[in-house]
Amino acid sequence: MGVNNRSSRYGRYAGGPDPLAPPVDLAEALDAIAEDVMGGYSPRRALQEFLRRGSGKRLGLDDLAGRVQQRRRELLGRHRLDGTLQEVKKLLDTAVLEERKQLARDATMDNDERALREMQMDNLPASTAAAVNELASYDWQSSTAKEAYERIKDLLGREVLDQRFAGMKEALEGATEEDRAAVGEMLRDLNELLEHHRRGEDTEADFAQFMARHGQYFPENPESVEELIDVLARRAAAAQRMFQSMSAEQREELMRLSAQAFGSPELMDQLNQLDASLQALRPAEDWRGSEKFGGQEGLGLGDGTGVLQDLGELDELAEQLSQLHNGAHLDDVDLAALARQLGEKAAASARTLAEIERAMHDGGYLRRTSDGELRLSPQAVRRLGKSLLRDAAKQLSGRQGGRDTRVAGAAGEQTGSSRDWQFGDAEPWDVTRTLTNAIHRTMADGGDPGSGLHLTVADIEVTETEARTQAAVALLVDVSFSMASEGRWVPMKRTALALHHLVSTRFRGDQLALVTFGRYAQTMDIGELTALPSLHEQGTNLHHGLLLAGRFFRQHPSMAHILLIVTDGEPTAHLMADGESSFSWPPDTETIRLTVAELDRLGRTGTQVTFFRLGDDPGLERFVNGIARRIGGRVVAPDAEDLGGAVVGEYLRERFQGKYDDDWAP
Repeated sequence: MGVNNRSSRYGRYAGGPDPLAPPVDLAEALDAIAEDVMGGYSPRRALQEFLRRGSGKRLGLDDLAGRVQQRRRELLGRHRLDGTLQEVKKLLDTAVLEERKQLARDATMDNDERALREMQMDNLPASTAAAVNELASYDWQSSTAKEAYERIKDLLGREVLDQRFAGMKEALEGATEEDRAAVGEMLRDLNELLEHHRRGEDTEADFAQFMARHGQYFPENPESVEELIDVLARRAAAAQRMFQSMSAEQREELMRLSAQAFGSPELMDQLNQLDASLQALRPAEDWRGSEKFGGQEGLGLGDGTGVLQDLGELDELAEQLSQLHNGAHLDDVDLAALARQLGEKAAASARTLAEIERAMHDGGYLRRTSDGELRLSPQAVRRLGKSLLRDAAKQLSGRQGGRDTRVAGAAGEQTGSSRDWQFGDAEPWDVTRTLTNAIHRTMADGGDPGSGLHLTVADIEVTETEARTQAAVALLVDVSFSMASEGRWVPMKRTALALHHLVSTRFRGDQLALVTFGRYAQTMDIGELTALPSLHEQGTNLHHGLLLAGRFFRQHPSMAHILLIVTDGEPTAHLMADGESSFSWPPDTETIRLTVAELDRLGRTGTQVTFFRLGDDPGLERFVNGIARRIGGRVVAPDAEDLGGAVVGEYLRERFQGKYDDDWAP
């Protein structure tokens, strides 16, 4: 039997989102997004606003963008770009001083020669670059001075290479002539490869051969010539921006000094050819930009180029985090770059935000309608409705003293719906749903339902029965301008969501109509109402809303009719015979007459009418109190934040004729 001796390697997963990571918690995001949607934002904007704000647990996009700008200001405020020039000047001063000392000490030197050399030292140009160039052919008498001058050439060579190839300054420190010759050979081969690539004459074998010979100079380990060009072009463009960020005097000094790099003019020729090729191959890079540095920490050419690269990377991150371009997604954010610039915590926050964005789309919480609009999906609406119904239950329980008179499930006809078994239930089991729950649980646990099922208490559902007839419920909500301006818009939507969830999950035999009324009235589904923006129009056309409610009730003649009206203003509009809306303030007699007539008609058919009066409009108070006395209806005046509990409680009171319990609560 053979033994597999192949070793395994383990490391950080780098293939995109971790498939083994736990799913991101969407509860907080859904609540925040839904709240903004109900406030009038589109789902897309609500999601964007949540991603920008973040939460107490994680940084948002605005926080990350702010840190990017702070990091940028720190780099510009800490550094200046004359580090190489200052280092060259220091070495030049050392060389001249040591040469003067040697001339003074050397007693064997001819006095005329000494005087001539001292005169040359005394009359060196004030420009560091000019002085270095003038001394290029000088016959140094001091070995220490000569060493200092040679270090200038070595420093310049390493710096100009470090501008194009990160890390070259340190790699070539103390380099031999053979090392320098190897660099020259690499540059010649690189320029040849790029020239062939520009003409479309290169092959994959050419790139592989180049990397085999010179791969040690490219720690980024590019896998293609295109990747190699990307790496080199980003660095070269940063070097160009650094050059343009210097003062005119600094640029002139640097250009005159560059000829002394390694004491080889050929080096600069090769680098200039490389820059030209890269600019031609990557014209979209920023080759003309500049920055304004104001710090005290001098940077050499290589380090300065690195800082310009950092600044460029920060600018790219700022654009990615802005999410302003069409089709922007958080998957576009370069997490590796964000970690380099701001640290792992910032990258982790961005990664979580991207997972939330992806989960909202892929998890079915947002859906696109036929007209291309993005809306909360039914799944998201159900989840939100459950949460809001729970809040309404708490409000209602607080007002009732938490009584427990079980009606749902009492003796009576089955409703066709079921619920989880609770201690004390005597209702018959819903066998189909109980077995289905057991099968799903067994499969989720990795078991085989075909080998037998073991029921648990959590699997059991019982059939619901009703002690009275089913109900047709019409919720009419005022969507006039005052509802939004007085802060009642979101509570109104929260109320509709809570009632919709209660009816659709606990009382599935009931029918619910959601009707909005402003200048006109219309019937909406819960998704449309949730996404409805605040309307800046005048008019409270309760008359039109009552007409739609009456039509709905006529479609369900055998059910009990419950009419719930939420409004903050007396009727100011009515529907005319031609279908147009007539608005008047103060309300005219025709509007009041038609509205009252429709309420009388509903009252005569046995419809139970409840008004939920928001605010303290005396005209509305007189109107609803008079109508309630006229048709035997009710008036409830809750605060806006308690509206959900009030409406849900009134629905249950009317449905069960005052006898209901808390068993409906989620």
